[in-house]
Amino acid sequence: MTESPVRHLLVVLGDQLDPKSALFERGDPSRDVIWMAEVVGEATHVWSQQSRIAVFLSAMRHFAAHRREEGWRVDYRELPVRAEDDDLSTLEAALTEAIARWRPGRVIVVCPGEYRLRHGLAEAVEQAGVAFEERPDRHFMVEESWFADWAEGRKSLRMEHFYRAQRRRFDVLMDGRNPVGGKFNFDASNRRSFDARGPGLVPEPARFSPDRITRQVLDLVAERFADHPGGEQRALANFDWPVTPDQAEQALQDFLDQRAAGFGDYQDAMWTDAPWLYHSRLSVALNLKLIDPRRVIEVVETACRDGRMPLAAAEGFIRQVLGWREFVRGLYWWAMPEYAERNALGADQPLPSFYWQGRMADGEPIPMTCLDQVLGQTLSLGYAHHIQRLMVTGLFAQLLGVRPQAVHEWYLAIYVDAVEWVELPNVIGMSQYADGGMMASKPYVATGRYIERMSNYCAHCRFDPGEATGETACPFTTLYWDFLLRHGDRFAAHPRTALQWKHVERIDTGRADAIRARAGEWRAALVQSGGYSGPG
Repeated sequence: MTESPVRHLLVVLGDQLDPKSALFERGDPSRDVIWMAEVVGEATHVWSQQSRIAVFLSAMRHFAAHRREEGWRVDYRELPVRAEDDDLSTLEAALTEAIARWRPGRVIVVCPGEYRLRHGLAEAVEQAGVAFEERPDRHFMVEESWFADWAEGRKSLRMEHFYRAQRRRFDVLMDGRNPVGGKFNFDASNRRSFDARGPGLVPEPARFSPDRITRQVLDLVAERFADHPGGEQRALANFDWPVTPDQAEQALQDFLDQRAAGFGDYQDAMWTDAPWLYHSRLSVALNLKLIDPRRVIEVVETACRDGRMPLAAAEGFIRQVLGWREFVRGLYWWAMPEYAERNALGADQPLPSFYWQGRMADGEPIPMTCLDQVLGQTLSLGYAHHIQRLMVTGLFAQLLGVRPQAVHEWYLAIYVDAVEWVELPNVIGMSQYADGGMMASKPYVATGRYIERMSNYCAHCRFDPGEATGETACPFTTLYWDFLLRHGDRFAAHPRTALQWKHVERIDTGRADAIRARAGEWRAALVQSGGYSGPG
């Protein structure tokens, strides 16, 4: 590579692998250079799971190779295998070094997916004395300015209101001025669980065997990040994620052909040793920009209108892409950086060690089957579907009273599709209610009965989801009632939660004391002792 002055240094980050990005508008391969870098700091500022590191690095290397085939000059920094050979630990440091080598007239970036990087990269360029330009990320359908105008003056931000506006704005699943089927939301039809026979033979999702580039990345991650989460679960041996646009398109078509028809009914369902069920596995491809959300929405709507996908399934899927995904991104940039520090419920407990290890501190399995299943799957695959995240791992952390920033750091580190713009609002606002109701109208809390209804986990567990006290009481149920007792002053008069808290009034003093005592035992056992197998 000839190190000569260039017109523009075009910065591509690991979640910006979009060949149609605004970054390349008016680009000139003969005068501009694409710059990409692998740095250890992006894998260690949160203790990232091995699959998450691998999917980013593999997709980045494939993207760089494709741009070279198109005639671009690509300055790509590969992460050294040995730590002692690595002298640039952050993106800011690596970019500063690249600017010194290339001496560009301008550095251009597309808006990063993290507040930290958005400001850190701009500051690094400014300190280098080079012109800096940030362009909008046109992968997203809703501009930051549109969301800010919509949010202005609202006391609370509700996704449903936002979602309906986008359906009308982009004419998605609409018949003229009216929603297809007469309703905007079919969520009530998206909550079925399996009967005792289970899900049956659900077609496995398309899987992508590692090619030469990916195998090199897997070897690097195994060597450089051997002590990271997922190592004990052999996460790298399970790696089969889409890492190119072609593979992302194959994954989309596989979902439509094999599982989309059942997605609506069973999108909230869970089952032992069944991580994928009817889900698409497209979130990582979307969040790395390997596939355009407009494309995903278009083919799902077409499948619905052609009769290949039920309306409730298509609407539920589109609601996740056009609704939740765009909503949380708008909320993130509208509310940051203060939003990340919110802790409305004053939660202050540390996160139990088994979230990172997938086992108790003494090496024994996690005694709650639901957590053992979901955390084992998560550490092994870097994946859990939205209900497993919200109503198992997230719910337990909230009921336990874990500091929301610790929960956020875990979610950001563990899941292959995690980028802060999407992960942080879902944790702080939706999962932990740490924003005090800005995003969700009430805390998403439930007893173990919810997990029993939506899965078969409880059938294999020694705890009884119907009991709050005693040796066999389900920790979710104990901690749920303890949560209601602790936060009665805040929620007893809330219009969306008054009925839940009304039940607390019927609990006599002796039972309330027993619930509090049992909850205290669980906190001491699971948190203060670093993950002992349980109280009593």
